[in-house]
Amino acid sequence: MGSPARGTAERSHKGKLNIGVETIQHGVEGLTYLLTESSKLMISEIDFQDSIHVLGFSDELNKLLLQLYLDHRKEIRSILSELAPKLPSYHSLEWRLDVQLASRSLRQQIKPAVTLKLHLNQNEDQTAQVLQTDPSTLLHLIQQLEQALGEMKTNHCRRIVRNMK
Repeated sequence: MGSPARGTAERSHKGKLNIGVETIQHGVEGLTYLLTESSKLMISEIDFQDSIHVLGFSDELNKLLLQLYLDHRKEIRSILSELAPKLPSYHSLEWRLDVQLASRSLRQQIKPAVTLKLHLNQNEDQTAQVLQTDPSTLLHLIQQLEQALGEMKTNHCRRIVRNMK
């Protein structure tokens, strides 16, 4: 059980603000969301002003929010990048083509298989993943990756990547 002085102070703050705890919590969450999303996208000063103008705040409050955003967006982006998961990155690839020409039961059998050893870097450690597939599946994978690379060259994707930086 808390001390009587603490309970009195909490009640008096509520009385002075005349706002419920949930309202304050929602306000802080909304402000946090506004600042983090704006910082993630590195939106311009004008876009930020347009975003908060629709909220119906006073001009003075809009100016304060804009200044808060401008003063802290780089720091927010830095914190967000530290919190982002560190994904493995490509280091090298080894491959081998194996072809089974015959077996005891089938003398005229051709069964190709591609074995890939993918070396990855993650947090300054190197790991290796061994994958095996048939050539037709590998060709399909190559086509899908080439299609994805082609989509990265579109104006829409370039805009998204530019805003992510």
